[in-house]
Amino acid sequence: MTELLFDVNLQQLPEEYLAGAWRVADRVLNRTDPTSTLAQVTRLHLLPGELKLEATHDEQAGSWSVERDELLKRPYLEIQLQQETTRALITRLRRSADGLYSQLNLYFLSGMEVQLTQP
Repeated sequence: MTELLFDVNLQQLPEEYLAGAWRVADRVLNRTDPTSTLAQVTRLHLLPGELKLEATHDEQAGSWSVERDELLKRPYLEIQLQQETTRALITRLRRSADGLYSQLNLYFLSGMEVQLTQP
């Protein structure tokens, strides 16, 4: 991707910036179980109130929402799957001026770090 990306102020992050199809560009597992569905995700589809995960050997559906901590108003992506509920701190969101290209960084409670890209 050669598009110029701009940082989005996470305290004013509109949820619609997260919607759409995301591809996993990079992942650091740290202490996450490498066989878990989230550790093997290749694509995420964040639709209004609905989440679809494509993993190496599995597909799952669930739901997602954005929650904020009370003190600093940091945004967290809450993920509810059939077998698992977790949350990830949104550490960075970058977008092109026209909104066609985006890069999203997530830090999960398990220590896993994921970088997602659109389109």
